[in-house]
Amino acid sequence: MLKVANRGQISSFIVMDVMRAANEQETSLGDVIHLEVGQPSTGAPRGVVAAAKAALDSNKLGYTDSFGIPELREAIARHYQDRYGVVVPVERIVATTGSSGAFVLSFLSAFNPDDRVAIMSPGYPCYNNILSAFGIKTVMLEGTAEGHYQPTLELLDAASTDQPLDGLIVASPSNPTGTILSDNFGAISGWCEAQGVRLVSDEIYHGISYGRPVPTAAGLNDEAIVINSFSKYFSMTGWRLGWMIVPPDLLRAVECLAQNLFISPPSLSQHAAVAAFQCHDECEAYLEVYRRNRALLLEGLPNVGFDRLAPAEGAFYLYADIAHLTNDSQDFCKRLLEDTGIATTPGVDFDPARGHAHMRFSYCASTPDIETALERLAVWQR
Repeated sequence: MLKVANRGQISSFIVMDVMRAANEQETSLGDVIHLEVGQPSTGAPRGVVAAAKAALDSNKLGYTDSFGIPELREAIARHYQDRYGVVVPVERIVATTGSSGAFVLSFLSAFNPDDRVAIMSPGYPCYNNILSAFGIKTVMLEGTAEGHYQPTLELLDAASTDQPLDGLIVASPSNPTGTILSDNFGAISGWCEAQGVRLVSDEIYHGISYGRPVPTAAGLNDEAIVINSFSKYFSMTGWRLGWMIVPPDLLRAVECLAQNLFISPPSLSQHAAVAAFQCHDECEAYLEVYRRNRALLLEGLPNVGFDRLAPAEGAFYLYADIAHLTNDSQDFCKRLLEDTGIATTPGVDFDPARGHAHMRFSYCASTPDIETALERLAVWQR
């Protein structure tokens, strides 16, 4: 029998398994409402599509520099100046194959096997899965509703009492809870600098928030790795394009890794994405859809039994405590899909220890889908 590497035992990204089951049910039975995955129902902005068509007609679309085309990197630098008032040198900006590619490059360049990297629970499961595949140890910080499921200085001090941390990954707005690091982000960043802990800031939901300010780590910590994506605010999931802001001491390592692992991000997506930063009016219209959907769910879910919700300050998710309904969120979500055609994600994807009593609703679907989902939930919960 051939040997199978331990990396073959990596945990699944459960939401993708749910999406596959939902797609299979949709193919055979039809009429599935997708509230499981964070994929906007809107397409890419019109200006991006037009730029892609122009690039197809006028560009050879070959390999690009591993860091991305200059026009895109310059547009990203202007974005930080315009949105945050933060000056980011173009040479520190790296275009990546989605934020997923950015996680691979950042984790491999910043951490060694057996390093200890803290992540929040509940949190995005791929942090733990990718780090574990690379032999990097994850330290789970158990978030609380009172702490908005974000890291605190107390959690960090406790996690580093016996052995120091090498890294901390934060997400603001976060997935799955939608909470934001705002007033205390500076304190968290300062703690990392004082302790020699590499801060990795996942900012892929920037632009999608509902009132609270959302600062960028690029304006707080020159040694932080900042990751963003065109998938969420710009509604470009399938274009597989993201970016990183890389500290100077990691630039050459990131470049060599990118050359060997990816060669370059998709060139068509890069040329098209330059136009994305001129499409804010359209993207803000998408945000209004999410805002409306959020309001519908915040009003409607408690009426159908889901009345224990994390603060939904940003992104497009609601994380629900369903301990009064089940102690098996995977079975609960499976039955919900089979009985009603509503696809949702079990909390165990985000919190292996406590997620059996939680689930996530994504509300970046169309508003009619949200309204229909609430109607079906009302019938199912009777």
